[in-house]
Parts: sequence; structure tokens; C-alpha cells
Amino acid sequence: MLTLYYSPHSCSLAPYIALEEAGATFTPYRMNFAAGEQNGDAFKKLNPKGRVPTLATDHGVLSENVAILTYIAQIFPAANLAPTDLFQLAQMQAFNAYLSSTVHPNHSHRGRGYRWSDDPAVQEALKIKVPQNMRDCFTIIENEYLKGPWVFGNQFTVADAYLFTITNWMEADGVDINTFPKILAHRIAMNARPAVARAVSAHDS
Repeated sequence: MLTLYYSPHSCSLAPYIALEEAGATFTPYRMNFAAGEQNGDAFKKLNPKGRVPTLATDHGVLSENVAILTYIAQIFPAANLAPTDLFQLAQMQAFNAYLSSTVHPNHSHRGRGYRWSDDPAVQEALKIKVPQNMRDCFTIIENEYLKGPWVFGNQFTVADAYLFTITNWMEADGVDINTFPKILAHRIAMNARPAVARAVSAHDS
């Protein structure tokens, strides 16, 4: 049995999409971040970091999108959500790691500056470069990573779920998606997928 702990409008949308694409049977558990549920003892026993996504499995608990997305792809091989070639799989991991380690933190400087400083002035200052940093990241994705129509060309993978999740933050981060035609086409194609529509409706409602 799989249980996905998630919070609306967060990066936990990526594994939600992956599970829907895989046709998985899973229990979605919506965290109440406003009430501080992520800091409660019950959840901290599952994930001491107090973050989503968190995936509870029969074998234990996983956190971090790079790991969770790979696990979903591997336990549902028939869904073909990851390359089978080892080098291409490593390329997928590199892309997902870039989203996780660079793009997402750049986004977080806008709303979660408290993670880097207790000084309100510093927190405000961190917001200044968010649009530029995010534009720089999406320029790399547009020019170097996104082959089209999917990240890895004709094969839809869990990387597409992750990219879609983060590109949904572009406008709020001050980035015009219309200046990135491949990323815009990717968003449109993702929104047309029934599994994505189900995940977005359930996750963000």
C-alpha cells in the first residue's frame, strides 16, 4: 500500500502525477500546513524533515522528489515512466536533481527566505533576484534539457511531471512563460493528459 503525503500547490504534485500516470492504487493524505501538521510528532516520525512529498510504502518511507519519482517509475515498469538505458536513466536523474537542488531553491527565496536568514531585511532582499534566477534556470531547461515534446523526446517520464510542477510557478516568480516556447508547449501538452488533469484536480483542490 502506498500513501502519498502532500500539500496543495507544492512540489508534491509531481509524484501525484506520476502515480496517476502509473495507474497506481494509493492513498493521498492532504497535510494541513496552515495548522502546522508537518511539525507534529506523528508526521515527524514519518519524515523528520517535516516536508512533502513523503511516500509511505510497504518497505518504509521515502522523501525527496528525486527518490520518490524514481521509485514510482521502477515499481510500475509497465507504465514506462523512466528510460531503461542506464545512461539515459542517469540523465533523467541529473535533470530531476537540477530541478530539486537549483530551480526549486531559487523559487523558494521568494516565499521562504526564513530558511536562509532570520533577518526580515535579508528575507526581502532574497526576493529581488528570484525572477532573474528563475529565468536563467528556464533558459537552460529550454535550450539544453527539453528535447520536446517531452523532456526526453518522445518518451514521457517522471521528469515531465516534475518539470510541469515547477513551471506552474513561473508567473508568480515573475517569469513570462511565453518567452519560452518549448516550455509553454510542454505545459499545454501536460494539461491535455487525463492523468495530469486528475492529479491537478485532486492535489490542488
